[in-house]
Amino acid sequence: MNLLLENLTAIDNKLSQRHIDLDPSGYFIIYIDRNEQLIYAKHFTNVIDDRGLAVDPQTGQVIPARGKVERTHTTVFSGRTAKELCVKIFEETQPCPLTLLDHAAYLGREFVRAEVALVTGQEYIQD
Repeated sequence: MNLLLENLTAIDNKLSQRHIDLDPSGYFIIYIDRNEQLIYAKHFTNVIDDRGLAVDPQTGQVIPARGKVERTHTTVFSGRTAKELCVKIFEETQPCPLTLLDHAAYLGREFVRAEVALVTGQEYIQD
């Protein structure tokens, strides 16, 4: 079982290093609140520049992938499960706050990871 887990982890780690196109509709910061037993997803808008980098629509400054950035989110979504969050974001919010299918798939995977962490007590760090 440990060998299988190690193999799966290695596959995921390698895939996490691939290039992805950023969604021009924005990005999400996902976190869990154990006291409230909820998964949260804060949505932030952005603009993609001619280099393919996300920039703050107000300042025109590049939004770094790592490190602390002071920005104001446009919406906060919350749910008790990954499915509940997906329904709220993809089905009930119009217009949908994302435009790329790979972004939707990524969010679904992250919401499941957050749900598992919430249920098991594990730490959740967004990929």
